[in-house]
Amino acid sequence: MNVCFIMYPWETIDPENDTSLALIKECVKRGHGIAMCTPANLTIRDSVTNAFCNVIGRMDKVPTTLKAFYNKAKLREEMLPLAGFDAIFFRANPPLDPLMLNFLDSVKDDVFIVNSLQGMREANNKLYTAAFGDAHSNIIPNTHVSKNKDYLIEQIKDSKADKMILKPLNGFGGSGVILIEKSAMNNINSLLDFYISAGDGESNYVILQDYIEGADKGDVRILLLNGEPVGAMKRVPGNDDHRSNVSAGGSVQKHTLTKEEKALCKQIGPKLVKDGLYFVGIDVIGGKLVEVNVMSPGGITYINKVYKNKRKVEEKVVDFLESKVLDNLEAFNRRTRLRKTVEDA
Repeated sequence: MNVCFIMYPWETIDPENDTSLALIKECVKRGHGIAMCTPANLTIRDSVTNAFCNVIGRMDKVPTTLKAFYNKAKLREEMLPLAGFDAIFFRANPPLDPLMLNFLDSVKDDVFIVNSLQGMREANNKLYTAAFGDAHSNIIPNTHVSKNKDYLIEQIKDSKADKMILKPLNGFGGSGVILIEKSAMNNINSLLDFYISAGDGESNYVILQDYIEGADKGDVRILLLNGEPVGAMKRVPGNDDHRSNVSAGGSVQKHTLTKEEKALCKQIGPKLVKDGLYFVGIDVIGGKLVEVNVMSPGGITYINKVYKNKRKVEEKVVDFLESKVLDNLEAFNRRTRLRKTVEDA
């Protein structure tokens, strides 16, 4: 199996904790061919979508640790046609570049893509959960998405809660998430101006969300594979920060899914699979779904560390990838045989 990871640059990887690196290492360990490229390295040549890739050289023996694997990996540059891969694993950080998806549209019928292009178009930002609909209102905190400052201020004033969360629609890794308290509304105008204004007459959408009691104690990151939970961890904020993201200084603790969290996963799992969102990370607080991360959900290495399970999360993900590629290959071979039968008739 040959897999292309569309992701962030190799040199920016944290060699001890990176989820993409864990997935790549597992693929190399199984003897699969791995190439990597950034979204900026996609190109079209003679009507064929190619990518300027870094290809990982084959290894006789794959190191045990991520850091050792990262240091041992030998990369070579190649321009390769994307349709020649068996699978594309999308792991680039937000925000999503719509033009980049247009490049991939040309190969979506030839290559299995995680996650599906249409699914990422629909779910690439926090609007996906905010627009889940009435059928899922029981698991979504009251949420407002707007760039109308007067409307947002009105919602803050009318809220029964003393606290609310404000965050940019296209943020990730906890960036830009702030806690608003009604008792400290003096600077709300300038704060909203900062978040909404993008310069050059443009403006940004922001999310205003009810503060969920218990959020100060952290959230739960649950990784779902094909609609089923395959790992979870409790993320606890640092001493001087309300954000629980590990990238924002939070820490990780072992977590066993509660009855409510299992019910939540069961409720949204079928929708995620229907939308082609096979590998996602959801953030849950107090049984409420706060975010669905579909572009580059992290957490594999941290979950492996706190659980120390014999079967690691990345093994389950690559098992799934292999099964999908095999299904596609068998379907292709079947169509080929049937077409030959028709041609020979």
